[in-house]
Amino acid sequence: MKFREQKIGGVWLIEAEPLVDDRGAFRRHFCRQEFKKRGLESQILQTNISENFRKHTLRGFHYQVKPFEEAKTLSCMRGAIYNIVVDLRPGSSTFLQWVSFELKADDGLSLHVPAGCANAYLTREDFTTILYYMSEAYSAGGYRGFRYNDPLFGFKWPAEPVVISEKDRSYPDFDPGSVKS
Repeated sequence: MKFREQKIGGVWLIEAEPLVDDRGAFRRHFCRQEFKKRGLESQILQTNISENFRKHTLRGFHYQVKPFEEAKTLSCMRGAIYNIVVDLRPGSSTFLQWVSFELKADDGLSLHVPAGCANAYLTREDFTTILYYMSEAYSAGGYRGFRYNDPLFGFKWPAEPVVISEKDRSYPDFDPGSVKS
């Protein structure tokens, strides 16, 4: 596995190194030892699968606040996504900055999002499936979100969402004072 740290601390792109022969390919998708070696959250308490039927389906910006903060590692298993990660950690040098990534089923990449960051994605193909490893279980009391087009951030999406939940559409703008160090 190759780990490439990104400009927001704790955000990593992870590239699988498949072993290929006449049977097909074999690759490690998660390795606790490799994650620990880089100081990444290596505990998995929940695994989620998101199946998205239509191109330009938007999911996110979701995160959990203390004491329920969660790190997540996500991979595109089918289709493709455009994913944005936002740093919501007040003590971070990149507080309120964001980075974007394109993940495709055939690129062998995973994205690690540290606790204290939010992420959202827009599908780039019909029938896109995302696999998530979560360091914490879902907590309704700690769950938060903000709009995909919040003017505070000036997000650059590759297309307008066609499918978006009413919840994601109606989240308020992000309040920087709502997160604590």
